[in-house]
Amino acid sequence: MARNNNSFRGANKLKRDYIYERVLWVQKKYGKIEPKKLAKDMGIIVSYEPMGNTDKSCKGFFVVFCRKKHITINSDLKYEVQRIILMHEIAHAVLHFGPLCSAFHDFAIFDNTDIKEYEANMFTADYLVSDNEVFDTIKEDVSFFDAASILNIPPELLDFKFRLMKRRGFKIVEPPITSTGDFLKNIK
Repeated sequence: MARNNNSFRGANKLKRDYIYERVLWVQKKYGKIEPKKLAKDMGIIVSYEPMGNTDKSCKGFFVVFCRKKHITINSDLKYEVQRIILMHEIAHAVLHFGPLCSAFHDFAIFDNTDIKEYEANMFTADYLVSDNEVFDTIKEDVSFFDAASILNIPPELLDFKFRLMKRRGFKIVEPPITSTGDFLKNIK
């Protein structure tokens, strides 16, 4: 059976809108705070364990055990990467926690092939950087890479944020990179 592309695009738009609304809800309830504090305020237990820093190493995961939410982050990663991984796992806790979904293993954290990973990526990009922060930064006449540095995110995540903003109708110049969905798997 052929898929109706218009209804598929419509469903994606509704999902994007839902995820953006969840980001705004979390920020309204807890404030726009750093992922560590957010996890604590949400009652999520976070631990850091060494898991290696090769391409095949696990970056982090979210599990629910005995009704307790728990995130484990690979402590062998740089702090900046740990922060993004933590936010990505919090996104799973917000978007995908339910009786049938209880664990996610992020070996290729920004892999577009899995819809739940893609949704967590959207949440992460929108939570860590607001649309206004992007506009305020790029209007300062800084390079794309300097803007990513100022915003404390990898350039690939800024590219992801640009795409989300474009889908919401904002006019933004094309960034000098096009990130692949699995860019974080190579970051150590």
